[in-house]
Amino acid sequence: MHDAAFGYGAEPILSALSLRLAPGSFHFLTGPSGAGKTTFLKLCYAELVATTGAVTIFGEDAARLDRDKIALTRQRIGVVHQDCEFLDHLPIRENIALPLTVAGRDSSAQDANLDELIAWVGLSARAQARPPELSGGERQRAALARAIIMDPDLILADEPTGNVDWEMSLRLLQLLCALNKMGKTVLIATHDMALIRAAKAQVQARVLRLAGGRVSAAGADL
Repeated sequence: MHDAAFGYGAEPILSALSLRLAPGSFHFLTGPSGAGKTTFLKLCYAELVATTGAVTIFGEDAARLDRDKIALTRQRIGVVHQDCEFLDHLPIRENIALPLTVAGRDSSAQDANLDELIAWVGLSARAQARPPELSGGERQRAALARAIIMDPDLILADEPTGNVDWEMSLRLLQLLCALNKMGKTVLIATHDMALIRAAKAQVQARVLRLAGGRVSAAGADL
C-alpha cells in the first residue's frame, strides 16, 4: 500500500500508510486497542477500500477489482478472525472444508489433503465434533485450518491467541511459523509482546506498530 488512508468521516482512522509485505515475509502488527489493527487487515484483503491512496494486492489495485476478481483474490488470502465463527450444525471437518465448497471445488476429491490438514493442526480426534463442543484452542486451530485450506499465499491473523492460554498460543505460533517456512507471507495483529518475543527462536519477523493512524517500524528483525 502507498500513502493509503481510511476513514468513515472527516477524521481518518488510518492515514499515510505505506508498507510492502514481501513474499515469504513474517510481520507482527502491534498497537493499543482501538488503534485500527482490524481495519488495517481489512484493507489488506479488500474487505474495505482505501479512502485515499492505493492498496495493491498481488499487483492489482484493490479499488479497481470487481466482485468476481475480489473473490478470486481472496482465494489467495487466508484470514483468521479474532472471533472465529462456524456453522454450529456442521461437524468441524465440514466447516474447515467450506471454502472449497464456496469456490466450487469438489471437497470429496481432496479428502486426503483435508484429513492431512486436520491432522496437522491436531484435530483428527475432533473432526466430527460440532463447533460448540470445541475448546477455545481447538476452535482457533480449526479457524487456522479453514484459513489455509485453499493454500493461500498470504495469511492474516487478527489476535489469533487472544482467547487461549499460553501453551495454546505457542502451539498456534508454531503452526504459523511453519507456514511461513513453507513460503507463506504471514501478518499477525497482536498486542501480546510475549508472543512476539517467543517467535525469536522460530522465525525472522518485522514488528510494526500502529498508533495515531500510522504504521511505523517498532524494531529490527527479532
